[in-house]
Amino acid sequence: MSWDAVVVGAGPNGLVAANRLLDAGWAVLLLEAQPTVGGAVRSDRDVHPDFVHDTFSAFYPLAASSPTIASFDLAEHGLEWSHAPSVLGHPLRDGSWAVLHRERTATAAGLDELHPGDGEAWLELCAQWDRIGPHLVGSLLTPFPPVRSGVALLSALRTAGGLDTVRMLLTPMVDLARERFGGEAARVLLAGNAGHADIPLEAPGSGLMGLLLAMMGQTVGFPVPCGGAGELTGALARRFVANGGTIRTDAEVTGIQVRDGRAHTVVTADGEGHRAIRAVVADVLAPALYTRLLDPAVLPGRVLRSMQRFELDPGTVKVDWALDRQVPWTDGPELASGTVHIADDVRDMSEALAQVRAGAVPAKPFMLTGQMTTADPTRSPGGTESFWAYSHVPQETGHDAGDGGITGRWDRDDCERFADRMQARLEEVAPGFGSRILARRVLGPRELEARDANLAGGALNGGTAQLQQQLVFRPVPGLGRAETPVKALYLGSASAHPGGGVHGACGDNAARAALAHDRVDRLVPWRAARPV
Repeated sequence: MSWDAVVVGAGPNGLVAANRLLDAGWAVLLLEAQPTVGGAVRSDRDVHPDFVHDTFSAFYPLAASSPTIASFDLAEHGLEWSHAPSVLGHPLRDGSWAVLHRERTATAAGLDELHPGDGEAWLELCAQWDRIGPHLVGSLLTPFPPVRSGVALLSALRTAGGLDTVRMLLTPMVDLARERFGGEAARVLLAGNAGHADIPLEAPGSGLMGLLLAMMGQTVGFPVPCGGAGELTGALARRFVANGGTIRTDAEVTGIQVRDGRAHTVVTADGEGHRAIRAVVADVLAPALYTRLLDPAVLPGRVLRSMQRFELDPGTVKVDWALDRQVPWTDGPELASGTVHIADDVRDMSEALAQVRAGAVPAKPFMLTGQMTTADPTRSPGGTESFWAYSHVPQETGHDAGDGGITGRWDRDDCERFADRMQARLEEVAPGFGSRILARRVLGPRELEARDANLAGGALNGGTAQLQQQLVFRPVPGLGRAETPVKALYLGSASAHPGGGVHGACGDNAARAALAHDRVDRLVPWRAARPV
């Protein structure tokens, strides 16, 4: 059967691309290898039947601020957002907490109480972000180069401090936090948000990442979908099907055939071919597209060489717990936080991330955790907590910086040992945590990849977020856009600009590129001719 477009992969980017093409009047087939749609935005009851756990990602500030996601009116298809009483908390060595609130004055008041002067410095940073933030986010979430948002950003920069502001955006997080704040609380709020990516805190780009997420926490918050992460992608899928789209699950794509330099047919594991008349959008990792799904003979040598150098972000170990009571934090904040970061201070965080970067399993892992029932009471029975934590580990392990018991094979023994290490860190700031566990699940790099092939080796972001593989360098130097060397084939995964995060921009960019090229084909007769 023939379709106007075939979309490979039903993660958030694939679902966005499929919806965008369908809205343009195209007949669209969406193919997904897993039994259910959602990619890394799914939820389940596998840990405990009374608890909903997000299998992968959980909090969605980028989705809440994304014009792409907003354009689909997903509330009409069942999506509702929920917020924790406070956005983010970080317990400090002295028993106090740094807390990020949706209301910036509340954040500033808490920081000032811990270190006088930091509250005013925080509000100054917020005011600076107000002038540039919307334009910067717009520039990041549109195709490269971002013409309209880029012009607006340049204008805003002139009134927001000029080169001083540009310098601030390029300053590594450890330096930015030290320059702007005297106390550790404000520093860990920024550094912890920077730690969501794999950019070393001492490297350019980390400061921007920390600012981006911290400021989003005070504009859109860190919302969660009511009922589980899968409700976000579920709403996208329901919209697509309701408007006439076709989804096929358990349909692993094994190849994309090319004729006369143009993507022609998508082949699934059962041997069936799906003809794509106008376009193919691939929500898959760049190396998988270029080295597995395509015949190398149809690609330029430079692309194949670039794929040999393509750098994944670190692996991940994620632990889910069903708790019979809430987490017993020591002196927890009055307004409980949905997200909690675990590290003694910025130095401790930086050391853990540096160990991962150097190929060592961290001795004291920096952890991101989520109190999901606190953020959405529908996730588990009253008084309990659906809780998770994850930490990054090396893609290739040289040694264990801890007790030496972890080999880096990430078999069941490795995963359980590392989960025990993570749980021990929780016990330090939440004594008695272990006594509240009803059930535990550990997902190591292998398990994450088995549930979503785009999470190769447990990498969450489709490739490193460091500057050498961003913008015009993503995924191949000189591209920086959704177009590929094969006509009518578009890369719509997190391996494309702007990269990881649940914002849908990668899929939207790919769909819009397909629509634009199709319009040109129809306007220019000699381009419109295509093989059948």
